[in-house]
Amino acid sequence: MSEGEPELLWEPTPERVAGATITRYAAWLGETRGLAFESYDELRKWSVGDLDAFWTSIVEFFEIDFSVGGDRVLASREMPGAEWFPGARVSFAEHVFRGKPDEAVAIRHASELRPLDQWSWGELRAQTAAIASGLRALGVGEGDRVAAYMPNIPETVAAFLACASIGATWSSAAPEFGARSVVDRFAQIEPKVLLSIDGYRYGGKDFDRRAVVEQIAGEIPSLERTVMFSYLQGGGWEEGFLGPAEAELEFAQLAFDHPLWVLYSSGTTGLPKPIVHGQGGILIEQVKKMNLHLDAQAGDRVFWFSTTGWMMWNFLVGVLLTDASIVLFDGNPAYPDLGTLWDLADRAGITTFGTSAAFIASCMKGGLEPGADRDLSALRAVGSTGSPLSPESFRWIYDHLGSETWLFSTSGGTDMCTAFVGGATWS
Repeated sequence: MSEGEPELLWEPTPERVAGATITRYAAWLGETRGLAFESYDELRKWSVGDLDAFWTSIVEFFEIDFSVGGDRVLASREMPGAEWFPGARVSFAEHVFRGKPDEAVAIRHASELRPLDQWSWGELRAQTAAIASGLRALGVGEGDRVAAYMPNIPETVAAFLACASIGATWSSAAPEFGARSVVDRFAQIEPKVLLSIDGYRYGGKDFDRRAVVEQIAGEIPSLERTVMFSYLQGGGWEEGFLGPAEAELEFAQLAFDHPLWVLYSSGTTGLPKPIVHGQGGILIEQVKKMNLHLDAQAGDRVFWFSTTGWMMWNFLVGVLLTDASIVLFDGNPAYPDLGTLWDLADRAGITTFGTSAAFIASCMKGGLEPGADRDLSALRAVGSTGSPLSPESFRWIYDHLGSETWLFSTSGGTDMCTAFVGGATWS
């Protein structure tokens, strides 16, 4: 190491590089395209230098299934207004469920109201089909907006996938948001249905949100129906909403740019600005990100602490496009102490632990010992986002979780619902 050169804290082992999806992808490019890359940087430069070839390769390598079209990448390169995959039709939700055996675990989840539990792919499929059937019965169809005032629980994931499957556009806000903040967001997109909860538990305290839900509904003229999910009381979806248990899950084939979900800017310079993401764009971007950068593979259990009001929730749901499962947590990450999420990592066997730089800094300052009395042997990677991670925090992770831990920073944003800076298990 030359003088002034930063210390290298981690690099992937040859075994890890050999097993990485990005390595298989690079080898496939050599076999099918005659392309040879000696480094990640060479691959990256090609990916941005030949957009048509790169995105065509992503579609082919990951077998994106367009029901119509998909053979042309860019019809127009004008900015703004670039047109991607003209005429193509596709389903985000169909790719989530594609090839997933009913008995395999899709979601592990825990909250301050619920102990650690899990949903199989069969359960997720059945719940998604029942919610989709219920939404159709309420008159929800392609292009309609469904707003959700719900927590980070598997029923919310199923509700989103139900919307995606029928072509309705999803938008969510966390239940700790006040009525004004929610109305400022949802009123702009004129939702037809509001999915809401009766309340939640945070930091050991119960918060009844029924009056807030009533206020929200009263200030959004477009709403035709509010559907209640009894989370605090444990009663589940309101009677009569869900479709039959034997309902089949069907997938509407939608235009590439058909709105999948609406996210929002922070609102620091006026009303939060709605940001629309399309079915096809999010599908191929998240397939690329979760496989080539996050390297989520079969057997992995990926966690990222988030609420439904932050784009990292949508990001985590995108991991279901891979063969990995996801881990959800709803509650205060510092209650009863800062060990809560590390306890979850132990109990849920988390392999990728996603959090914020602020949380890592809090653990460091609080003198936390993550590995004390916990089995974190499954943990292979830690992801950090939200703000820059300090050099001291980088060192803290390696001192407390071991030199083999892959610590990667990721930076992106609501306008992309992905990252433009991330990790890769290739040097």
